[in-house]
Amino acid sequence: MPQKSKGSRQGTRKKLTKKERERGAIPVTRSIREFEEDDRVHIIIDSAIQKGMPHPRFHGKTGRVLEKRGQAYVVEVTDKNDKKKLTVRPEHLKPQQG
Repeated sequence: MPQKSKGSRQGTRKKLTKKERERGAIPVTRSIREFEEDDRVHIIIDSAIQKGMPHPRFHGKTGRVLEKRGQAYVVEVTDKNDKKKLTVRPEHLKPQQG
């Protein structure tokens, strides 16, 4: 019997699928977006961009920006009572309103 794939995107058929009108090239403003330290951000994975993509378990989570590292940001997220640091590019981040 063939073995099940254990890739990093396993089990994400629905989670990483875009709606029909969201497909295609992304706006340039999303990739040059700037965040400051201590900003609260939502992690919304854009499946069209594989670079700097966090693990799908963090999709929809909210975290705090700790620092900028190259083009990406280090975001602290709580995952089951643990604080985890993720390196995420700005295409996968959305500022929290308010």
